[in-house]
Amino acid sequence: MQLNHTGIYAQWVDRKSIGKKSFAVLVDPDKTSSDQVPELIARAEAARVDYLLVGGSLVVSTHLDALVRQIKSISSIPVILFPGSPSQLTPAADALLYLSLISGRNPELLIGQHVISAPQVRQSGLEVISTGYMVIDGGAPTTVSYISNANPLPANKTEIAVCTALAGEMLGMKLIYMDAGSGAPNPVPGKLIEAVAKHIQIPLIVGGGITNPDKAIAQCRAGADIIVVGNAIEKDPDLIRSISEAIHSTNPFN
Repeated sequence: MQLNHTGIYAQWVDRKSIGKKSFAVLVDPDKTSSDQVPELIARAEAARVDYLLVGGSLVVSTHLDALVRQIKSISSIPVILFPGSPSQLTPAADALLYLSLISGRNPELLIGQHVISAPQVRQSGLEVISTGYMVIDGGAPTTVSYISNANPLPANKTEIAVCTALAGEMLGMKLIYMDAGSGAPNPVPGKLIEAVAKHIQIPLIVGGGITNPDKAIAQCRAGADIIVVGNAIEKDPDLIRSISEAIHSTNPFN
């Protein structure tokens, strides 16, 4: 089947419709210097990584724009911003995950920061993908939970996760992102992914705590459409190839 490449989100919808899983590498500007980019991109290209997510919960560095432009100058892999705040914005990227923290009750991260950033986001010309962001308890406190002053969803409360995802979809979110957090001891449980995937029709991204190919495959089979790995790759760059191969091995058309 021929995929329709008319935008990042259109690709994700097309891929979901045929059961084609995707692999995204998360690049944190605070942990990635310009000197490290060429090797990272070479590994990602060789491993057939589908997407690069750029961003983080803090991003205290000031080279987000330069980092994205450097990546785009040497890579054909689409770059999607994964912002922790409205300041994490550059028109050099291909798309933006416009995150609303639907798992929490902090109005600033539900809509407040979006009101402030909306004019700049519209002016950027980026493809904006409204995303229902759900932080799941991964066994340790996460930066996003601390910054947002919001508790993560319990990993064993399937009904809460399902209802939260459904609410996000019915409110018009184009995407659900379930995240156990960077460096989480435990990934999002398969039962949680399976339940959410069964009840929503929009694409599902899952990240956090994915440290080896087996965990990536398990989450694909549970229903995740896109797997995001960042922290584990920072520790062991060789995982880019092995995890990418594992995810793509689940696809019906290789």
